[in-house]
Amino acid sequence: MNLFDLLGGAVFAFVQTDLRNNIAGVRARYNTHESVSETLENLVQAEAQEGEKHGTACLVRLTRGLLFTCRALQNAQEDRNAELRVCFKRAYDVVLRHHHSFIIRSVVSVAIHAVPRRSEFFTRIAEGGSVEKLDAELAKWLTALDALAIRLSAFLKDGNYGHV
Repeated sequence: MNLFDLLGGAVFAFVQTDLRNNIAGVRARYNTHESVSETLENLVQAEAQEGEKHGTACLVRLTRGLLFTCRALQNAQEDRNAELRVCFKRAYDVVLRHHHSFIIRSVVSVAIHAVPRRSEFFTRIAEGGSVEKLDAELAKWLTALDALAIRLSAFLKDGNYGHV
């Protein structure tokens, strides 16, 4: 099941669509330039040399989305008393807010208020398993996702390819 389906699929449909479209954009660039796209860094560098930007722009937006998700769930793990909507709001304010217009911020605000209660979400995502085991596995996954997002963000910024 998709993470955003667990958060309220209809409410977060725009997030899912954005992530899917950005993955598709990076994949399309890769599929048409495999020989120079062994890594995401190679893909971006090759695109820059050709004067193209579509795959890179998609990668920047995808990295933002992944970083937002990562920060929201890290907030939830660090502040176990906070409801998920608070955790997602904190992450949004740090990662995405400054990239969005007033209208998009308003839509996101409504979506964040529709996030399920913390206990419901973690019970659903555990899928009948131990929430404690989920917590430990989630911590490992978030550590890896965080490292990936930070690495990509630094690469994009240092190369002047985009700002996450």
